[in-house]
Amino acid sequence: MAHFSPKELLDRLDALGIPSETIEHAPVFTVAESKAVKDSIPGAHSKNLFVKDKKGRFFLISAKHDTAIDLKRTHEVLGASGRLSFGSAEQLKELLGVEPGSVTAFAVVNDPQGKVTMVLDANLMDHERVNFHPLVNSMTTGVSREDLLKFLRATGHDPLILKLPEPPPELPDNG
Repeated sequence: MAHFSPKELLDRLDALGIPSETIEHAPVFTVAESKAVKDSIPGAHSKNLFVKDKKGRFFLISAKHDTAIDLKRTHEVLGASGRLSFGSAEQLKELLGVEPGSVTAFAVVNDPQGKVTMVLDANLMDHERVNFHPLVNSMTTGVSREDLLKFLRATGHDPLILKLPEPPPELPDNG
C-alpha cells in the first residue's frame, strides 16, 4: 500500500483547513542532534515512541522532547498488556510508513485500519504550538495543538491524552 509523502501530508493538512509552518533542515536522528533546529522554531518539540505490548497491540506515543517517560510503567496508564517494548523498524515502516528517526504523530495518516493507538502526553498538550516531522526527519512542521487533534481525529485516531509516568527520582547520594 502506498504511503503518504511529506507533500501529500502537507496537502492533507491544507485540505482539512489546518494552517502549518514547515521548515527544512539537515536530517536529525536524535533529540541531541535536533537542538539547533528546536532553538530556531517556536513551540513544543516532540519525541515519538513506537511501542507494542505483549499482545502485539501497537501504540504511538508523542511527548514533549525533554520528557522523561518510565516505559516500565507506561503500560499501566495505557491499559496495555504487560510491559511495552519498541516496535521493529519493519513494523514501523509497514504500519506507519516511516523510518526510525522520522517517527511522528503525523504518521497515523498511513494507518487507515487504525492498528496503532495514538497517545499524547498531557505535557505536550500544554503548549499552543506543537512541532513534528512531516514523515521525514529533514523537515519540521508546526501546528496548533487543537489542529493536531483535528488532524488525528480526521485520520480515525482519536488520541488518548494522558499524563505518562515519569521514572522514579534518583535516590540522593549520601556518600
